[in-house]
Amino acid sequence: MKVGILGGGQLGRMLLQAAANYPVETYLLENDPECPAAHLCHHFTQGDKTDFDTVYNFGKNLDAITIEIENVNIEALVALEEKGVKIFPKPVVLKTIKNKILQKQYYKENNIPTSDFVVTNNLEDIQKHSEFLPAVQKLAEGGYDGRGVEIIKTKEAIANGFDAPAVLEKLIPIEKEIAVMIAVNEKGETVLYPAVEMHFDEDLNLLDYQICPADLNQQTLYKIEAIALAVVRNFKSSGIFAVELFVDKNQNVFVNETAPRVHNSGHHTIEAHFSSQFDMLLRIILNYPLGNSTYIQPSIMVNIIGADSHFGSVNYEGLNEVLKMENCFVHLYGKKQTKPGRKMGHVTILSNEKQDLLHKANLIKRTLIAKT
Repeated sequence: MKVGILGGGQLGRMLLQAAANYPVETYLLENDPECPAAHLCHHFTQGDKTDFDTVYNFGKNLDAITIEIENVNIEALVALEEKGVKIFPKPVVLKTIKNKILQKQYYKENNIPTSDFVVTNNLEDIQKHSEFLPAVQKLAEGGYDGRGVEIIKTKEAIANGFDAPAVLEKLIPIEKEIAVMIAVNEKGETVLYPAVEMHFDEDLNLLDYQICPADLNQQTLYKIEAIALAVVRNFKSSGIFAVELFVDKNQNVFVNETAPRVHNSGHHTIEAHFSSQFDMLLRIILNYPLGNSTYIQPSIMVNIIGADSHFGSVNYEGLNEVLKMENCFVHLYGKKQTKPGRKMGHVTILSNEKQDLLHKANLIKRTLIAKT
């Protein structure tokens, strides 16, 4: 089976690592010939994944295509789907999720709990909705890894907002941020991964570390799983999805965002679960039975982020020390250049003791540093 991937970052890299276990011929489209995934595919095409002709010509002789980032040419995928190429997930789903305005409207139309919001097209619109503050503004398109998001708490801070189409979401008093990965095959069968609790770097608005399984009471967990399933079920598409949710002080649950692909919140599944998110997606694409999403041991996943004030060729300080640690699994993404806030790798730690997980996670954050 000939399978194409749009995007050659770390997600494409880990998907290709899992693909080595299956009878599949892999094709990759990416602008950068030295991207993290380039050397792992069977066939590499250098090109713009947002250009219609490039994406169409890349995919017209393939059996299936998936993505590692939403910023791709949807119209080309629609044309390829009409030609008989299977797209994971369906282009109509990508079109909805790619645009934050359409995504929020989708939740509202399907009675899925999410924070109150208004659509803004410019800074003047934010001024008109100043009574909505404090709020979070998210660019309709193009935001990624903490970019394209601005917290606006006061009227004075409106000037820091986006003078472009966006959603302005009412700020929720968050107790916990949760993510659930859900796999859906072509028969509509679903598999849920255990919920994870995410902890963010407040300065970068980027995932710092996450714990699996999340520490939740049973009633809240049931609510989270039911809501996440409703999000995905209404897409009516096979694929793998990451549903991010907020839990407030009263244990109310709200959907924050959905990613229609493998996701940072699922990286721990490589070592900590019987079937990783990457293995699961390949099973879906190749029409194999869904894998076992049960965790083998509790885990923490720590992102390795480019250090402040360091731009240039990367050097991993403390790598030897971390590799000596028990039940720690290091993944470096092969990025040659580091910069502040850039995801350079991750480490997954397994242990039955939560305090052991937290201790090692903090030690790793202090020890393994991506510098120049």
